[in-house]
Amino acid sequence: MIGKLIGWLRKQPQAAEIPDSLWQEIVSALPFLRALDADEQQRLRALAQEFLAEKEFTVAGGLQLSDEICVSIAAQGCLPILELGLDYFRGWVGIVVYPDEFVIPRSVEDEFGVVHEYQELASGEAWAGGPLLISWRDAQMAGAGYNVVIHEFAHKLDMLSGEANGVPALPPEISRAAWQQILLASYEDFCAQVDEAEASAQDTVFDPYAAENPSEFFAVMSEAFFEMPAALRAQFPAFYEQLAAFYRQDPAARMLPANRLQ
Repeated sequence: MIGKLIGWLRKQPQAAEIPDSLWQEIVSALPFLRALDADEQQRLRALAQEFLAEKEFTVAGGLQLSDEICVSIAAQGCLPILELGLDYFRGWVGIVVYPDEFVIPRSVEDEFGVVHEYQELASGEAWAGGPLLISWRDAQMAGAGYNVVIHEFAHKLDMLSGEANGVPALPPEISRAAWQQILLASYEDFCAQVDEAEASAQDTVFDPYAAENPSEFFAVMSEAFFEMPAALRAQFPAFYEQLAAFYRQDPAARMLPANRLQ
């Protein structure tokens, strides 16, 4: 089916539709998509179709490309731009999907000017102006507070404004100065939590990888925003409000039991 679906979408994106059975299968498997109301699900589906018509999927490591892979990644990746539009993913085309974690060669120059080369195991990677890399195995772990797809797509939003620094392309109504102040305060608070957790051999509520730098904090908290909104709002209420203003969504309200019964 993959050739028929993706090929048809690219030729006639306005006429093509993701099959009902496939869409329902993907939505039903992901709690944060099930929480969307009927109108939101319909608009997300249309956005995912446009995304599939515009982007190009390739695979590596012997993985077989399938409709499930393409539509699942498109649905999760487009959730952050549900109220922003596909233009927020402009400037890049490719998505490379690996079967599992993959190795990325790195190099870093130390304070003495010596370049050290090493290899890093990764589950996802977003390249400025280039493709987005995803581990399909990790993408299938979505739904329990860990979402590599949303994480990497958040990096793309961060890069839209230039260097990845945790400050995405903000609309005029959101103060860049206020965003930076709240971002850094929340980030420093989280770094202190990670240090305390390590000292006491305990776990943090959110992935400690968020303490790497403000850009990773933004990406990890974007995962939490859509998958664990109540926990994020309780721990970092000011940053939750900033994310809600940027994404123009309120997942914590969406996930309330009364709303989920609708």
